[in-house]
Amino acid sequence: MTRPDPSPSVARDAQRLVLKVGSSLVTNEGRGIDLEAVAQWAEQIAGLHAAGRQLVLVSSGAIAEGMARLGWPRRPKLMSELQAAAAVGQMGLIQAYEAAFGRHGVRTAQILLTHEDLADRRRYLNARSTLNTLLALGVVPIVNENDTVVTDEIRVGDNDTLGALVTNLIEADVLIILTDQSGLYSADPRKHPDARFIHRGQAGDPALEAMAGGSGSAIGTGGMLTKVLAARRAANSGGHTIIASGREPAVLQRLASGEPIGTELRAVLPVRSARQRWMANHLRLRGRVTLDAGAVRALTQGHRSLLPIGVIAVEGEFERGDVVACVDEHGVECGRGLINYSSADTARILRQPSARIAEILGHLSDPELMHRDNMVVARMRRDIG
Repeated sequence: MTRPDPSPSVARDAQRLVLKVGSSLVTNEGRGIDLEAVAQWAEQIAGLHAAGRQLVLVSSGAIAEGMARLGWPRRPKLMSELQAAAAVGQMGLIQAYEAAFGRHGVRTAQILLTHEDLADRRRYLNARSTLNTLLALGVVPIVNENDTVVTDEIRVGDNDTLGALVTNLIEADVLIILTDQSGLYSADPRKHPDARFIHRGQAGDPALEAMAGGSGSAIGTGGMLTKVLAARRAANSGGHTIIASGREPAVLQRLASGEPIGTELRAVLPVRSARQRWMANHLRLRGRVTLDAGAVRALTQGHRSLLPIGVIAVEGEFERGDVVACVDEHGVECGRGLINYSSADTARILRQPSARIAEILGHLSDPELMHRDNMVVARMRRDIG
């Protein structure tokens, strides 16, 4: 896992890529937009674009740029102040990118998303269609979370996660996360000089997630753990992830030529369908149902639908058609799916055979609480979400 691999980078043959650039890189550690760095990335992306590759740029930096313009030395905690900083900084961020790409004759588009845009099936499909159309038109979409209106309830939370969601959304081949670190180490190299560098691993490996603990900087919100978790999420659509330093010279061209740089986390699990990815990528669910051991086995081993007789508890308030989690008696999520009954109706029919649903509720929508076709089941512990 820690030994350099002579095989070429997965970016070499990738035709569709998502590039995520962190706040500390975009804003030169919070001092304001680094125009020179933006210009270098634009030049590299324009080169890939000219070679026929499609790329979506997920860029942090709006809040950090707003902080610099407002003279704030530390990231605020109040949501209203964060939104104000984002509103101020987004102007400068997009202007910088538009000018930098314009020098190479590349058109750009701004896309601002919240989790609600990806949680609602209709809006999810619309966002997917818009991004695919822009790519087909030869435009480079620049994506950021819509921090000016976002609330805790509809936050994606960090742009590493957003990059993975976009990777799933457009079924990109590779997610490249550029950061101020050279990649993933077995421990924090700032505290442990003997820490080993991880050149290559498997997306979703719990051992790698354990190595990646730690928090973000005063400027950004992510840490190495969010990047490793983003790799697990990107693997849902078969996307590989590369975590590399954004300060490496010509890093995108070198990766595209096959040079292995940074930490490469490869997707090896079976690829989920677009509908399964949509359900798996819900970061905030409407509620959850607790299953007995028999129902857990039926879902995870028997690939069966969820029947009300296997449900022992209901939490949250949800309506028919909402995405709801299925957990075992220890609270570990084993699946999620589109529920066929509201939380109130589910509470009335739990532990009951399907034959009694009409008698208890006075109507029968479906014999299953969740149909197998409308579910995504965990392939391993912590495999969903």
